[in-house]
Amino acid sequence: MYRKKILIAFAIVILAIPKMQAQTKAGNSSNMQVARPKLVVGIIVDQMRWDYLYRFYNVYAPNGGFKRMLNQGFSCDNTLMPYVPTVTAVGHTCVYTGSVPALTGIAGNNWFDNNTLKSVYCTDDASVATVGSNTKAAGEMSPRNLWVTTVTDELRLATNFNSKTIGISIKDRGAILPAGHAANAAFWYDYQTGNFISSTYYMNQLPEWLTQFNNKKWVDNYYEKNWAPILPKSTYEALCDVDENIYESKPFGKEEKGFPYDLSKFKGKDYSKIASTPYANDLLENLAETTLANEQMGKGNNTDFLAVSFSSTDYIGHSFGPNSWELLDTYARLDKTLGKLLDYLDKTIGKNQYTIFLTADHAGAQIPEFLAKHNIPGGRADDRDLMKELNQHLASQFHQSNLINAIWEFDVYLNHGLIDSLQLNEGAIEKSIAQFLQKDERVLTVVNKRKAATAALPVNIREMIVNGYTPKRSGDLQIVMKSGVMDAGKTGMSHGVSYTYDTHIPLLWYGWGIRQGHLNKTTYMTDIAATLAALLKIQMPSGCIGQPITEVYQ
Repeated sequence: MYRKKILIAFAIVILAIPKMQAQTKAGNSSNMQVARPKLVVGIIVDQMRWDYLYRFYNVYAPNGGFKRMLNQGFSCDNTLMPYVPTVTAVGHTCVYTGSVPALTGIAGNNWFDNNTLKSVYCTDDASVATVGSNTKAAGEMSPRNLWVTTVTDELRLATNFNSKTIGISIKDRGAILPAGHAANAAFWYDYQTGNFISSTYYMNQLPEWLTQFNNKKWVDNYYEKNWAPILPKSTYEALCDVDENIYESKPFGKEEKGFPYDLSKFKGKDYSKIASTPYANDLLENLAETTLANEQMGKGNNTDFLAVSFSSTDYIGHSFGPNSWELLDTYARLDKTLGKLLDYLDKTIGKNQYTIFLTADHAGAQIPEFLAKHNIPGGRADDRDLMKELNQHLASQFHQSNLINAIWEFDVYLNHGLIDSLQLNEGAIEKSIAQFLQKDERVLTVVNKRKAATAALPVNIREMIVNGYTPKRSGDLQIVMKSGVMDAGKTGMSHGVSYTYDTHIPLLWYGWGIRQGHLNKTTYMTDIAATLAALLKIQMPSGCIGQPITEVYQ
C-alpha cells in the first residue's frame, strides 16, 4: 500500500510538470514586460532661472504646477548647462539629446556655416514647405540640421515606431528640435496668421482637429482680456523693481509703459504681440490638451511623448527683465496654467500613470541698468557693433576690410577664404583681435576655440567652450565678457554666456516612477535625456554624454 501511494504521487508530479513549465514560462514572460508610464510630458520653460522656483514660491498656489512638482516630485536644485552659447536652440537640443554642440551640430540659434559661407537658422530647411499657412518662410523648417538622435527618437525606435511623439511650441525650434527626427508631428505658431502650423517634413496637411482649433481664433479672445496684474500691488512692490523703467523694452508700443496693457487694439491686426504676454502660455496649454485628446496620446499600449515648450517667458524676460512686474505676473499665471495641465492629465491619463519633467533651455541675466542702480557690475555689447569695430581695426592693420565674416553670441568667425587668398597671417590677425579687445573694459579675455582646452581659464569654463565648438559651424575666437555683460541692444536683457545667471536652470520630475525629494549635488542638462532613457529602459540618444540621475527614480 505504501509503495502504491508513492507511485501515484510520482505519477501526479510527472503529469504536473508540463503545466508547471507553462506557468513558469508565462510568469517569466510577464516579468520580462517593460514597465513604462502611459505618457511622458517634457516641459521646457524658455529662459526660466532656477531661483524663480523659490523667489516666487509664496506666490505659487497650492494646487498650481510648481508647488505640486516641488513638494510631490523630485527637484534637482543644482542643474547646470555644460556649454556655450546658452541660447534657445542649443538648450532644447541638449535637453533631448543629452549632448552638446560639438556633437549635435546645433551651434546656436543662428550660425555662419564655414563650408557654404552662409548664415543659417537652426531649423532652416528649404526642401520642405509650410503646411497650414501661406506664410512661406514660417514653415520651411525641419530637424535636419541636427546630427544626433533625441530621446524621443529612441523611444520611437524602442517601440518599433508605435509610440507617438509630438512637439508643440510658440517657437518653431522649441517644437522641432525636442520632437526629433522620427516625430509624428511638430506644431509651432505662425506670427502672421495666429495659427499653429507645420511643414511637409511631417505631413502634407494639418489634421482636421488642428484646423478646427485654429479656426476658433483663440488669440483674438485672449487679446480681449487685456493684461492687468493678478496679484496684489504690495506683492509686486515686495518682489520686484518699480513697474515703469526706461531700460525696459516696449513690445506693445512706446505709449504702453507699464501695467495695465491694452491688447484689444491688436485683435485681428497683429498676431505677434501675443508672444510677449502670458496668454501665449494659456494658448499652448490649450493646444496641449487638444493634442492629447485628439491624438489619443497615453491611451495605447506604448508610451507616448508630448514635448511642450513655453516660449512667452523668454519674450517677456527679454523685454522686461527678471525683476519686473510683468515677469512675476507671468510666472504666477504660468503656475496656474501648469496646475490646469496636471489636473487634465490626472483626469484623462490617470494620476501616477504619466511622467513629467520640467526644465529650462537657459536662464537669463539681470538688466545691466538695474544692476547699476545697486552697484552691481554689468554692461551691454552688441555683436553687430563689435563686428564693425573689429573689421575697422583689422583694416587699419592689414589694409583689408571684411576679415571677419560674422559674430554670433560673442563667437568670432574669421573670413578664412579672404585671409588665405591674400596670404595673410591668420595667427597675426587673431593676435591683433585679442589685443584690441583686451583694451575694452567689458572684455575678460579672448580664447582661440581650437586651443580652448588649454586656455588660462577655470576648467569648467574651458570645457564649456570646448563642448560648444564644432568646426563646421562655430567661430574661431570666443570673446569671454566680464560678469553681467550681455549681447543686447539699448533696452531689455539677454543671455548666452557661461556665468551661472545664464546656466543655472530648474529641473523637476513628477509622476510615474519618480521619487519624492530634492538633490543638491551638481547635475547637468546633459543628464536629463540619460535619466529619461534609464527610466523608460530605452537606449540613450546617440550623442548623449550625460549620466542618469539615479536618485530621481524609484
